[in-house]
Amino acid sequence: MKILGLIPARGGSKGIPNKNRKLLGGKPLLQYTAEAALNATNLDAVVFSSEDQSLRDLAKIYKLEVPFIRPIHLATDTAGSLDVVQHAIETLAKEGRTFDAVCLLQVTTPFRSATVIDEAIKKFKNEKADTLISVQKVPHQYNPHWVFEPSEGSLKIATGDAEIIKRRQELPEAFIRDGAIYITKTETLLAGSFFGKKISYLETDAQTFVNIDTLEDWVKAETILKNQIK
Repeated sequence: MKILGLIPARGGSKGIPNKNRKLLGGKPLLQYTAEAALNATNLDAVVFSSEDQSLRDLAKIYKLEVPFIRPIHLATDTAGSLDVVQHAIETLAKEGRTFDAVCLLQVTTPFRSATVIDEAIKKFKNEKADTLISVQKVPHQYNPHWVFEPSEGSLKIATGDAEIIKRRQELPEAFIRDGAIYITKTETLLAGSFFGKKISYLETDAQTFVNIDTLEDWVKAETILKNQIK
């Protein structure tokens, strides 16, 4: 099974200007994901997708493949990640390069390692999944069986349960996707979804996890780095 590693990054960022090239611990944010992807042994290629020339030049410095320019309409605030991935698949296919699955690695989750990427791909293959996502465990107080949603002026349990689960120990595990790794079969992506019928998962380290969207997230990332150095 051939796996394409795809790293998307656009030039614009409202929350943190020039986020993808901004220095974090002395390194551009992009460099963390580039190094992890290139050090992973289970990716057959690592391609960078961007509309921004300076980011494409930076990606080349880190030895990423930059075989195309992402169209401007796929680099707006409203452009979806699925469209970006489909564009990469279709553009590479025109060059005769096809892959069985795509491993999407977003620059905004900088601390996932090459080892974790390889572990995720191995699990994806072994379980013959349509999709694998990296996840974080939901704290018990936010478990969906303890969450309520409004219904006709009152509240109901979000899961549809008739009765609340009283004891924390009886709550089933729950996870949220953390955005660090998405691996999906190409046929599922081209059919219009990141998620196939069989979704596998890999729980990542909560101590080193951050998904950088705001300045507060950036400060958290700096704190994680400082703690790693100690």
